[in-house]
Amino acid sequence: MYLKIGLAIVAIIVVGGVGAAYALGFILNPSPSEPPNVASVYEFKMKNIDGSEVKLETYKGKVVMIVNTASKCGLTPQYEALQATYDKYKDKDFVVLGFPSNNFMGQEPGTDNEIKEFCTLKYKVSFPMFSKISVKGTDQHPLYTYLTNEKSNPGFSGDISWNFEKFLIGKDGKTLARFSPSTKPDDAKIIEAIEKALK
Repeated sequence: MYLKIGLAIVAIIVVGGVGAAYALGFILNPSPSEPPNVASVYEFKMKNIDGSEVKLETYKGKVVMIVNTASKCGLTPQYEALQATYDKYKDKDFVVLGFPSNNFMGQEPGTDNEIKEFCTLKYKVSFPMFSKISVKGTDQHPLYTYLTNEKSNPGFSGDISWNFEKFLIGKDGKTLARFSPSTKPDDAKIIEAIEKALK
């Protein structure tokens, strides 16, 4: 039995590559255990998809949805609902921030320029998109270490499970809710949480 499992793991690594083995959990690639010493998401500086530095404190006083995105995922059509939700509430101090990542089965292989072109042409995305980062593993970006670590974000911690996981951030920069990748951006639970946070 153990020999069969071992051979299966080797086959996955050979056929699908090391990235697939990581994604399927056969190779341990733990995220950092210690979060960055920050009080909220506002303390982070990120590079937007055009390469310019953006201080997240720019969004202070807004309700923010942070989403890790991918262009070649079964959930990629969620871009449409993300854009629709952004359009509906953007004039009420709500914003979506998209962070492309290639952590899951290589489903975001493109460059920042390619990602921008894809999102703009196919889904007419106008909410802020950022440069591709890692959202889990040893190379995890500090923003996602902060979001997924129990010490820094109690009650909302745990590794990102797949593309399009969503964090709803309140006007004070603290997490209000976390939604699974399969929960669509226009799901009643998300809309209720957004409207409550905007009051």
